Amino acid sequence: MTTTAPTSAPRSGTSAAIAAILLISAAASLFLFWLIYIHPAAASSAQFAFLPAMNAVFNGLAATALLIGYTFIRAHRIRQHRAAMITAFIFSTLFLIGYIAHHALHGDVRYPVHAAFRTFYLCLLASHIVLAVVALPLVLITFFFSLSGRIPQHRKIARWTFPLWLYVSVTGVITYVMLRLAQT
Repeated sequence: MTTTAPTSAPRSGTSAAIAAILLISAAASLFLFWLIYIHPAAASSAQFAFLPAMNAVFNGLAATALLIGYTFIRAHRIRQHRAAMITAFIFSTLFLIGYIAHHALHGDVRYPVHAAFRTFYLCLLASHIVLAVVALPLVLITFFFSLSGRIPQHRKIARWTFPLWLYVSVTGVITYVMLRLAQT
C-alpha cells in the first residue's frame, strides 16, 4: 500500500468567495456608472455641498492609514498593520458612502472647458476611475485572504493592491483640489 503526499489544495470556499467579491465589485461599479452618467441628480441646490470636501478628507485619511500600515508591516508589527489597514478600509468605505450621496444629490460635476490643466485633469481622472474599479475587488480579496488566515495569498495580492489603493486615494484628493481650483 502506497501513500501519497498531501496536496496543497486551496481551502474550500475560496473560489466561491472570490467569485462573490468579483460579482459584488462589478455590480457596485455598474451602479456607480449608472448613478453618475444616467441617473438624474435629485437636487440642484447647495444642500450637502460639503460632501466633496469631506470625501477628499476621507481619501487623504485612507492614504495616510495605508502608508502607516505599510510602515508597520515592513517593521513586522502585524497587529498594528492590521489596525491601520482596517482604518484605511473604513475611511475608503466612508468615502464611498459620501461619494454615492453626493452624486445622487448633485450628479456629475464637470471640469470647466477652458480652465487650465484640463487635459491633465481628465487623464488623471480617467486613470483614477479605471484603477478604482480594479482596486475595489483587489482590496476585498486582499482583506478576505487576511481575515481568513490565508497569509501567503494575502501577501501575494497585497503587493498589487497596496500601490493601486494608494494611487486611487491620492489621486482622489488631487482631482478634488484641481476641480475646486478650476471652478474659482
